Order: sequence, then C-alpha cells, then structure tokens
Amino acid sequence: MSFLTPFFLLGALAVALPVLFHLIRQTSKEQTEFSSLMFLLPVPPRVTRRSRIEHILLLVLRSLVVCLLAFAFARPFLPKADSADLASGPGRHIVVLVDTSASMRREGLWAEARAKAEGVLRSTTPADSVAIFTFDREVRRLVAFEQWATTAAGQRVTLAITALAKTTPGWQGTQLGQALINAATALDDVRAENGQLIPRGTRQIVLISDLQEGSRLDSLQAFEWPKDTELLVELVKAKLPTNAGLQLLADTDDNERQPGEAVARIRVSNSTDAKREQFQVGWSDGREFVGKPQDVYVPPGQTRVVALGPPPLGTAPERVLLRGDDDPFDNTIALIPPEAARVSVLYLGSEQASDTAEPLYFLQRAFPSTRRQIVQILARPPAEPLLPTDTAAPLIIVTDTLPDERVASVRRLLTQGKAVLVSLKNKNLGRTLAGLVGKESLTADEMKVLSYAMLAEIDFQHPLFAPFADPRFSDFTKINFWKYRQLTPAQFPGARVVAKFDTGDPALLQMPVGQGTLYVLASGWQPSDSQLALSSKFLPLLFSLLEQAGGIRPQVTQHTVGDRVPLSATNAAVLVTRPDGTSLTLGAGTTVNIQTDQPGIYTAVSGTVTQRFAVNLDPLESKTAPLPVEELEHLGLPVKHVEAKSAAQAAEAKRQLANAELEGRQKLWRWVIAFALVFVAMETLLAGWLAKRPVATEHAAT
Repeated sequence: MSFLTPFFLLGALAVALPVLFHLIRQTSKEQTEFSSLMFLLPVPPRVTRRSRIEHILLLVLRSLVVCLLAFAFARPFLPKADSADLASGPGRHIVVLVDTSASMRREGLWAEARAKAEGVLRSTTPADSVAIFTFDREVRRLVAFEQWATTAAGQRVTLAITALAKTTPGWQGTQLGQALINAATALDDVRAENGQLIPRGTRQIVLISDLQEGSRLDSLQAFEWPKDTELLVELVKAKLPTNAGLQLLADTDDNERQPGEAVARIRVSNSTDAKREQFQVGWSDGREFVGKPQDVYVPPGQTRVVALGPPPLGTAPERVLLRGDDDPFDNTIALIPPEAARVSVLYLGSEQASDTAEPLYFLQRAFPSTRRQIVQILARPPAEPLLPTDTAAPLIIVTDTLPDERVASVRRLLTQGKAVLVSLKNKNLGRTLAGLVGKESLTADEMKVLSYAMLAEIDFQHPLFAPFADPRFSDFTKINFWKYRQLTPAQFPGARVVAKFDTGDPALLQMPVGQGTLYVLASGWQPSDSQLALSSKFLPLLFSLLEQAGGIRPQVTQHTVGDRVPLSATNAAVLVTRPDGTSLTLGAGTTVNIQTDQPGIYTAVSGTVTQRFAVNLDPLESKTAPLPVEELEHLGLPVKHVEAKSAAQAAEAKRQLANAELEGRQKLWRWVIAFALVFVAMETLLAGWLAKRPVATEHAAT
C-alpha cells in the first residue's frame, strides 16, 4: 500500500493524547466535603508513578479514531492492484507545438525548447496519443497521430525526440494564431479506434515558444476555440533581453534623386524590455562597417528612422549593419535599389510630336519619368514597318487610318494578348477599326453636338475607372467634348460599354479580341475634339489603361523570407544562387517561383539575363519582448502556464499524476472514514456507560 500524502501519517502521533488524558485526572472519583477545606482552591492531581490507566477499551477506541483519521488524510491506495486498470484507461490526445521562427535563433532558446519538448514526451503514458508540430510562417508535422499510433509503445518517445533533433529554427515570421488553429483542428479530426470522437476533456495543446510580441494572432479573432481543448504554455526566455532590429522603409518619393540625397531610410526598433539604448547603423560588406556608421539613440519600446547617404566612393555595399544589442540574428538587412521599369507604348499616327493641336503632343507629356518607371512613346507613321522593339510594347494606340497590312499586323498582336486603344479622331478610322474587330465595315458617323457633350454614365466597377470610384474623384462633368463619332454597340460582339455621353451614345467601349483587349474611344483628346487632355483625369486614366495592359510592372527587389519570388519564362536554364552559396538549377521555358528560406541576396542567371533580389526578415521578429499570456486569454483561449521542469522532475510529476489517478479511482479513504465513524459511535456509547456506572452502584448500595 502507498500513500498520496504520507506526511499526514505524522498525525498518528496524536494517539498519545488519549493516553495522557487517561493518566491525568482532573478531579477525584469520590468527593467528600469537609467544612474546614471549603475555602481552599482545588488543585488537579499530578502524574505520578502511582498513576495507572483505567478503562483500557475506551482508550483503545479513542486511539483507533485518531489513527484512522491520520490514515485517511494520508490518502492510501493500492498501486499494484490497479496498474492494469490504469494502463487500459482512456489516454490524452496531445499536440506538442514547437516554435521554429527566426526569433528562436537567439542564444539558448532552441536548446531550452527541445528540453521542454522532451520533458513533455517523457511524461506521456502508453495510453496517450501525441503529435508534434513545428511552426513559423507555416505549420509542419514532424510526427502525426497515425505515425505515433503505429509505432511500438517503447519506441514512440525516441521517434519523436529523433524527429525534433533534426529540426532547427528557420528565418521566417511567427504565425502563432494560424498554428494554434491548425493544432486545434488536428485534435478535432482525431478519431478513436472504434471510429468515434475522442472523449471530452482529454485534448491538450502544449505550446513551446518564446511568445514574442511580433507573433501574429489576428486569425484567432474569427476562430471559436473548442471548449474541451486545453492550452498549456511552456515559455522559453532569453538570457539577454536587449534586441534591436532593422527595417527598410519604402521610398515614396517619385521625383528623381538629387546628388547627396539619402539612398535608404532605415527604421531602428528597440525591444520593450531592452537594457541598452545606444546603437550604431551604417553600410556594411556583410561583416564590418564600410565608412563611418551613425550613432542612434533608441529608448526601449521605441523606433527611430535613420537616413543613410551614399556609401563611400569606390564601394558598393548592399547591406546595412546594426551594432549594440545582444542578439545578432536580425542585425543585417540586404538592400538592392530597384531599377526603374522601362515601358514602351507604340503610337501609330501621322502627326508631328511638336504639333500642339495633335494627340501625340499631349501623350508624350503625359508619362513623366520617375524613380520607378520610365515610359517611352514609340511614334511610328502608319505605313512605316514595325521594329522588333515595337512589337514588345504592351499598349498600342491608333489615331490614324492604317494600311491593310498594318491592320493585319496590329490585329495579330491584339489576338496574342496586347491591348489596343483606337481613338476615333475622325470617321475615316471606321475601316481600320473594322479590320481590328474582324469585320468588313463599321460605321462611325460624325455626331453633331449643339454646344458640347459630357460623360454622364461611367462604369466605376470597371478596372479602368476603379481608381475614380471615390466620390472625391468621380466627377467627369467638367470635361467637355466638342465632337465625337457615333458608335453602335451591336456592331461590336461581346463589347462592354464602359462610359456613355449624356446623349446616350457610347463614349468608351471594351471588346475582347483573342487574348487581347480592344478599347475604342469615340472622340480624340486633342483640344479640337475635347478637353480630356487638359483635365486632371487624363494622366491617371492613361496610367490605368497602361496598368490594365500589363505595362506597369515595377521591379520588386525587396522580399520577406518565405515569399515566393516569380521568375519570368526564359529559353535557357536558370541558375539560382542562394545567400549561403548553395545553388539550384531550374528548367527552361517555364515560369517558376523561387521559395526563399533565408535572408540575403539571391541571384538568378538565365543566359545573358541576371536577376538579383534581396530577402530580409519579417520586421515583427525583432519584437522579442514576451507577449503577455493575457493576450491569448482575451481571444478566448483557456491558457494554463506550465513552469519549467527537468527530466527527473517530469518523471516524478508523471508518477504523481498516475498515483493521484489511482487514488481517485479507489477512494480507500472513504472506507477508513466510515470505520472511524463506527469507532466514534462505539466510543461514545462506552464512555456514556462508564460515566453512569458509579451512580448506579451508589443507588444500589443505598
């Protein structure tokens, strides 16, 4: 027999009290009154050698009651008698959720996390079912419930520990909310051997994480946590709290950069529990500073923006380095300045670029060059042969009548996926328009307007006019059209009327032709036809048209670890070099995506084309201060914080848990209490009988 709380057995020492009470007599049995002693105080007798115990049976009953009470409070149980019952009882279903995000790369955290996970695994019983998940930006299953169930009971813990030993923290962000949802969903999907749902109250998720402030929890707001699933948090803590991080801020200025202007703006953030405030930021070759760094003062929990000027002459560093904090995992960011995207627009018309009365004059001034893109207008006369660079233009604008062979070439480009805008500057363009549509003829008669026409009905759901959907920008009534060409929508099969004049005639049509899109504007934008080129709507409307044509694709050179970076289709194999020096070869002729898994600079070489881009950490990973557990409780999660335990402590806790379960099933203390009550009743009856016996004897003698 064993005891759950053996220290209560010390209460059996109280059995000496009844013996002492029997030896000490407070008053004599026989009392004789003497007149000469009535004014003296009574003195209880002292224990002497001549004192002896009387009423042995009463003493034994009282001693047994004290011993039984101490025995009951010690919670006795029979470990061997119920061991088989314990092994066959219902076990727990546990998901061990281990954080492998970038913040876990801090010194000592991963070793502590593995130790905690091993402690949880060693504390399981053969009846338990366990799965191990790791998470960062994604959730991965190291050991599934099915794999645990098909493994021999004596090898399950070894299997899980081996799988965990092969895992190391990566460089991705922390999607904690989605990881908890996946773990809870996995528990709901688990079925018992008989196909029924597992019993309630046996589901547990053990979260092992640094629980840093940068963890994303937004997905939990719309998730209803299962009522019978308990969340246990095993928190790992860094020895040194100070951690500062870097973030590259996007350049929002579209103007050309002036000499001496800042090349990059860097945000420096400091953790809320930091012990340091002074840092240094500057250009780096990856190991040391290049040039003189800047001193930055950042109080705990705050941020500062540092403007880095051009690097020293003769150097071309592509990294920014931070010095001064305890953890170096987020002290470097890679930086590749994006090159301006070059976009060409093919213009087919016979007018001169310097003629202020023609559409080309306004078109060339509508696309200013910026840091992000340079739009080039390729003006070609209608009869001039097209160059190979002309056919690469994503947008073709036609404002004049084209020869038949030129109509055929433009229609071929249109069916291959290009976008073509036909501006009906005069009714003679009807024949060209008919050739592009694929018909023999179309009517585009001159419409006589008494004073002017306006745009009255505009489809703001169309992507072309979606940027103007806000009521502040949706007013087109100030654009007057002096004349336009009347179009009949029935002549354009499958056409969509995007805008109408106040007369009810179509102002802008969209029609699919093959894989491309044909836009037809019923008027011109030059001053002789309308005020469109002189209005504030002209420039954003052209940019929207160019964007729909696929021409505006700014080069993206900055990515976050975990992003999939697309590479354009090429005719040669692509050799991708990762930041750690390893390489990967991709096949030719297909559009591929590179899965980024580490920070730094990637290089993709395909023939004579080289593409380089930078990949950096998620800025939220630098927020390493512990997240209050109350944040999870506010989201409806039943959190139970678990203190750190060694392997021996975990084994002892497992043994105590099994003992408590056995004692709770047997409940031997109830029988002990019942026997104690029986002895109390017997003691009460015996004490009452002994108290009345002298009186009865005295009456009998009388």
